[in-house]
Amino acid sequence: MKLDFSRPLYLLAPLAGYTDRPFRALVKRFGADLTISEMVSANALVHESAKSLRMIEKSPLESPYFVQIAGSDPEIIKQAVELLNGIDGIDGIDLNCGCPVPKVVRQGAGSALLKDLDRLGKIVETIKRYSNKEYTSVKIRLGFDRDEVVPIVKRIQEAGADFVTIHGRTRSGGFKAPVDYEAIRRAREAVEIPVIANGDIGDYEKARWVLETITPYGVMIGRGAIGKPWIFHQLKHQGELDPRLRQEVILEHLRQMVAFYGEYGVILFRKHLHTYSKGLPGAGEFRKLVNTIQDVAQMERAVEEFFS
Repeated sequence: MKLDFSRPLYLLAPLAGYTDRPFRALVKRFGADLTISEMVSANALVHESAKSLRMIEKSPLESPYFVQIAGSDPEIIKQAVELLNGIDGIDGIDLNCGCPVPKVVRQGAGSALLKDLDRLGKIVETIKRYSNKEYTSVKIRLGFDRDEVVPIVKRIQEAGADFVTIHGRTRSGGFKAPVDYEAIRRAREAVEIPVIANGDIGDYEKARWVLETITPYGVMIGRGAIGKPWIFHQLKHQGELDPRLRQEVILEHLRQMVAFYGEYGVILFRKHLHTYSKGLPGAGEFRKLVNTIQDVAQMERAVEEFFS
């Protein structure tokens, strides 16, 4: 399925442990234009790790749908791409060049690639050359420990990427430093491929401001969607979710988790309930309660009572 860059796009960011298939299916219902798998290691894909293959399974609702891969060896990346070529329903491959996690960086992957533009370019060229998918995209930060975003995006464009998403912090900025939207604007002006803005965009006003001031081709929402999968509808229409619908959405999410993970889905769902309940009266007690529940029916009752 083609992406229409003639209007602002709203993308769901890959977030480890959160943006799994049940969650992605939920945000698609609320109007996300593109969903992307959690980051998977190219190496794990090459070894056909059952966990990694499960992580990239898509929901029937997901179209278009990308798989995000991480790695530092062009040959391993090539083999991972060839494996993905055999899987239908994937519209693009996204290269992770932004992950700040030390374990990933030590392997030369994620944001470590921002320090080695030659290797970064070769990897993008490899994906573009060997992939049979419609799109090749790249997700980056502004740089490793300082803003070097313009040369980075120029190299990505030169390597043949179709678009780039920029998280407006450096790797050393983590998730706490202020987002430098001006740097994203400079990057957008430096290249001809579409640029998507990412970082601290969590409500309609902020999304509008970014789209009007920075004028990217769209925005990518990560942490702003956790506990608020309906945010994509709000970003597009500035409408609040009917509180009566909230309970329905949360129950649907729980059921999808159980359908995908089995009974273990109840335990995995606890962290989502922590964010769904954030800021509501009695949230602390509710979290303590759900942390002890392992039974589906019991969890459903707790959700119905708290979110009624």
